[in-house]
Amino acid sequence: MRVGTWNVNSIRTRVGRVVDWLVREDVDVLAMQEIKCTEEQFPYDAFSEAGYEVVVHGLNQWNGVAFASRLPVDDVSVGFDTAPGFGKALEDGTLPKEARALGVTVADTRLWSLYVPNGRELENAHYPYKLEWLANLAAETRAWIAANPEQPLALMGDFNIAPLDIDVWDIALFQGKTHVSQPERDAFAAFEAAGLVDVVRTRGVEGYTYWDYQQLRFPRNEGMRIDFILGSHAFDELASDPKIHREERKGDAPSDHVPVTVDLAVDTEDEDDRPMFL
Repeated sequence: MRVGTWNVNSIRTRVGRVVDWLVREDVDVLAMQEIKCTEEQFPYDAFSEAGYEVVVHGLNQWNGVAFASRLPVDDVSVGFDTAPGFGKALEDGTLPKEARALGVTVADTRLWSLYVPNGRELENAHYPYKLEWLANLAAETRAWIAANPEQPLALMGDFNIAPLDIDVWDIALFQGKTHVSQPERDAFAAFEAAGLVDVVRTRGVEGYTYWDYQQLRFPRNEGMRIDFILGSHAFDELASDPKIHREERKGDAPSDHVPVTVDLAVDTEDEDDRPMFL
């Protein structure tokens, strides 16, 4: 089973690219972030025609996460229980929760599509929100693994953190900015402490996953590595052939992120029933 993650930066803008890539790369399950649409606005037909079921969590034109799978999807979780909210308080005094997390189970493998808050600036209210969001997710992750250590589990998505200096093109330019601050890196390390493994980096795959549209960042390879597949030990034992699909940053109307994939040695009952494409 091939699984992947991709911050698509507006699925309605890039639906053709995403579906073509899914079919071409023989991807079974894709976690998407920044779909930037509501559930009603999602372009389901293009996916269904290619043989994919879609699960969506989108509230407005911002954020949004989704899964596309050509295998049966079970146990859908919209958000995680302790996710903090952000913004103007609701009538009951609580803060509205954003569309940033979606969990599904496919072939007995638990997968999460995550769009971690950006943080914006170190002095911005979005920064402590980001740290709280990450801390609460790490605590949830520890509980999930403790409750079912044998089930493969992966957190996939745009973490908006560059955990190592080599994950940005020039660390000196990032001093005093988000994505590389020590609290953010500590928050990322908490997932590893909880029992997750970067299944792509640990297999020797290097490279960036994001290049800003401005200032010719991609031609100059001035990128960042902020998109990850973090798997439990049960997931890691099944993983092989990880890839960062850098070529998807080229061409017409690309996302500013590229997909990341990994293969899993799991049994899928529907393998013989997959649609064929010419």
